[in-house]
Amino acid sequence: MEHRKRSICKTISWRLFSFVLTVIIIYFYTKKINQAISVGAGIDLVKMVLYYMHERLWNKVNFGRHEPQDYQI
Repeated sequence: MEHRKRSICKTISWRLFSFVLTVIIIYFYTKKINQAISVGAGIDLVKMVLYYMHERLWNKVNFGRHEPQDYQI
């Protein structure tokens, strides 16, 4: 199980990457940096909260996990 701090750090790092990409894409279409930043920030704020909740829910699912094996030599 991951600690909440790890989930928060993963959420922030992913959203920063996503924010920059969103701003670039919106700027490409509008040529207005203020609009691109405003829209990108609004979208990313909502998505950050949703991603964190998604990450915490997946942390409770055991699908695809396995217990570490103790190997004896």
